[in-house]
Amino acid sequence: MSDCDIRKSAMVGGIMLVAGGLLGAAAALLYAPQSGRQTRRDIARYSRKIRRETEDIVDDFAGNVHGMVENIGERAEDILDKGKDLAHEAKVELIKIIDEGQAKLEKQKARLAKIIG
Repeated sequence: MSDCDIRKSAMVGGIMLVAGGLLGAAAALLYAPQSGRQTRRDIARYSRKIRRETEDIVDDFAGNVHGMVENIGERAEDILDKGKDLAHEAKVELIKIIDEGQAKLEKQKARLAKIIG
């Protein structure tokens, strides 16, 4: 299970927990032995509280997603930069090897020409 899947599962679990709490609180208020006016006031207060908690959860989730996207973008940029650096280093190394090979061939050519006469 990937890190993203775990976060999604945790987020869904958190939302389900909050929703369950809301339903439980609403049911308790509906069956509580108090006046209708007091019950409506309590329901309104609980709904505001749950709305704030839900907004906080959504904000946290959005912040986490934004952070992950930024992190992935930075890592991708780093990988591309490293790839460019490695490609440049490989090119320089290859040119160096070819130059060394040419020098050795020239040396062997001169040696062979000296031997042959």
